[in-house]
Amino acid sequence: MAVYTHVPTEMLEAFLADFNIGHLLSAKGIAEGVENSNYLIETEQGRYILTLYEKRVKLEDLPYFLGLTGHLADAHLPVPRPIPNSRGETLHTLAGRPACLIEFLKGVSLTEPTAEHCRPVGAALARLHQAAASFPLSRPNDLSVDGWRRLAAAVRAEADTISPGLRSQIDNALADIGAAWPGNLPSGPIHADLFPDNVLVIDTEVTGLIDFYFAANDAWAYDVAVCLNAWCFSADGTSYRQDLTEAFLAGYESVRPLEPREREALPLLCQGAALRFLLTRAYDWLNTPADAIVTRKDPLAYSRRLAFFQAQAASLFAAA
Repeated sequence: MAVYTHVPTEMLEAFLADFNIGHLLSAKGIAEGVENSNYLIETEQGRYILTLYEKRVKLEDLPYFLGLTGHLADAHLPVPRPIPNSRGETLHTLAGRPACLIEFLKGVSLTEPTAEHCRPVGAALARLHQAAASFPLSRPNDLSVDGWRRLAAAVRAEADTISPGLRSQIDNALADIGAAWPGNLPSGPIHADLFPDNVLVIDTEVTGLIDFYFAANDAWAYDVAVCLNAWCFSADGTSYRQDLTEAFLAGYESVRPLEPREREALPLLCQGAALRFLLTRAYDWLNTPADAIVTRKDPLAYSRRLAFFQAQAASLFAAA
């Protein structure tokens, strides 16, 4: 989440008048994240999140994103439901941007997850995969191998300004991972970005799975690999926690056991997930506007994760 597009109060009041949610009481920009402009909206009837979709999000993808979150909410997952206006529409235009108003879910995101958190999050991800399997729309994952190649080309010239040797690490990893990437794993809609800041909890109960704007159809085990990267290291990527990996996988498999071919692929999938976030963070590090109200995320945290999984991942999951 971030703020790139400013919405004047008068414009926001006129926009919200078309919803049955009462008068606007307050609106506050949310600075976390790097993709869209987000505001926390409070009205007489409650709290909501207003999202304005910025340039990276394609207009033609929004029916998939909004339809999937509605589908999952209908399946009683803790996913924020899009709020329709008086004409039943959930996709709108505001300040020249596509926009959506969604439910506000209670809970807090975690900065230091424990095994007691990782297990229910793993179970929630498995339930998401099961419920999403019946979603009728499909969207290819444009941040899989072909997308990584495009991003690598975009950052290659300046990669070593982030850290000496980063260009070589990216090129070598992309060649190795791309050549071995599996194409025959169980698949369906995935979240693709289920980091701790996209999960809300109260104590150890998962109360919210949010920010579905990278969702796509891909291997479910790849979604697991994204989470192992996101949940099972220290924030700077220097310290790996096997106990968190074991808890996450135990939670996932309490709902949907992994097939042997999925578990066998996890080491490579974890390398691919690390490379994906290294590349997108490197791109944003080099291209985020100087006047954006946003905190850039360190790409080197994923350089370290990538190196870890390349060196050790083959031995990590047999006992998990």
